[in-house]
Amino acid sequence: MIIRTVRSRFVTDESGAVTVDWVVLTASVCGLVVLAMGSLQGNMTSIGQRIQDHLSTMTIDDTF
Repeated sequence: MIIRTVRSRFVTDESGAVTVDWVVLTASVCGLVVLAMGSLQGNMTSIGQRIQDHLSTMTIDDTF
């Protein structure tokens, strides 16, 4: 009898369900970011290199 009551309370208890939702949501967002960074890594390196090349050829006019 007491085991049935404890099991019933455990099944119907929803405290902490919101926490589980947020953990799952956060984990999925982090996973998507990791996947996106993995697929864009080569492109980001080439863009960074082109920016560096462009900025290294520029001169700064310091006359006022």
